[in-house]
Amino acid sequence: MKIINKVAVVTGGASGLGEATVSNIIEKGGKAVILDVGEEKGTALVKKLGDENVLFQKTDVTNEQDVNEALDAAIDRFGTIDIVVNCAGIGTPEKVVSKGKAQDLSSFHTIIQVNLIGTFNVLRLAAERMIQNEQKEEGERGLIINTASVAAFEGQIGQAAYSASKGGIVSMTLPIAREFAKHGIRVMTIAPGLIETPLFQTLSEEARASLGAMVPFPSRLGRPEEFAHLTQSIIENPMLNGETIRLDGAIRMQPK
Repeated sequence: MKIINKVAVVTGGASGLGEATVSNIIEKGGKAVILDVGEEKGTALVKKLGDENVLFQKTDVTNEQDVNEALDAAIDRFGTIDIVVNCAGIGTPEKVVSKGKAQDLSSFHTIIQVNLIGTFNVLRLAAERMIQNEQKEEGERGLIINTASVAAFEGQIGQAAYSASKGGIVSMTLPIAREFAKHGIRVMTIAPGLIETPLFQTLSEEARASLGAMVPFPSRLGRPEEFAHLTQSIIENPMLNGETIRLDGAIRMQPK
């Protein structure tokens, strides 16, 4: 699939990995619809990139009505949805039992709800619309790229909820890709390692350098642009389907 003139819906598209993905899609001649709760950042990004080919929709990915309205707005504006990149996610470290007290069940539920169920909510509703698309190159009708994490494979202490949510995304990739194959819709997942997103900007330069040194090669934090470049490679290569790709510089996370 060529990016030019294609329409991509990007959740969490107002910052971090999503923002880099949106910017790359526009640079390559595509159109982007940003789904995010950050209205100020989303509006600013539209202004920066030019509103001719970018649309912002304030959206809670866990809310069915919000997502339906956002997807309908995307089709009303651009006529179709060709690509979905799910980047929206949260993750607050918390031990299962800390100082003799069990983790609050609501905090576990919230992370699962946003990361896993939110991802599924967007992909199911987008796929419902993609199935109606006309076939493109090689019979392709659409592509869904989800974002997991290396925590799906090497979760650290305090990441029980986060790892469970990202592990769920990895596990559902293949069965959904198999189901959607008959419709010409591919499903892929990216599992980033340590990427310099806004979360890391709260740390000191020394702390960021220390984290980067944990990566075998290149020994630095990853860049959001490298995530965006991988999404581009997935979009353009039709044989990539039903798999999770690690984007991590060969890091394997330690217990803590």
